[in-house]
Amino acid sequence: MDYDRLAFRHAPDATLILADRVVLRASLRVEAVFGWTPKELEGQSIRMLYPGPTDYEVIGERARKAMQAAEVYRDERFMRRKDGQVVWMEGRGTALDPEDPQRLAVWTYRPLEGEGPAGALTPTERRIARYLVNGFTSKEIALALGSSPRTVEVHRANMVRKMQVRNSFELVSRLLAAPAAE
Repeated sequence: MDYDRLAFRHAPDATLILADRVVLRASLRVEAVFGWTPKELEGQSIRMLYPGPTDYEVIGERARKAMQAAEVYRDERFMRRKDGQVVWMEGRGTALDPEDPQRLAVWTYRPLEGEGPAGALTPTERRIARYLVNGFTSKEIALALGSSPRTVEVHRANMVRKMQVRNSFELVSRLLAAPAAE
């Protein structure tokens, strides 16, 4: 029996092997976590798991730098499921070549609903937070969500209070903050 293959396929967290940010292999758990079957993800850019291009670029660059300095990188971030739902996730990655971390890497993902910075937020606040971390204004968010800018501002104020920060800048920083690599 091939225990290595068995362990990978049935790992308790969604596990991906990436080459230059393209999924080479995906564990069976990716379907429960992301909604895509392993076959649907294999051969695709990891970009499809991010809420937007800014998330993909910013998190990718931050992870690349951290993985050059440490064996394992860990962060918490928003990621997108097949159904479009944006969920708070823990990501852990290790590079097989620290000189070029994105050349070949192994990543695991675990949903953190109810945990982390976004855990205290309502579903509407999490949707608004996704736009905030991508630099959208209240007017742009309201247009995208079909609500009024005032409604967005009320939700933003509630998020500032819940996250115990002083302003929107600190809110976005807190949402995007990556804990130190382990």
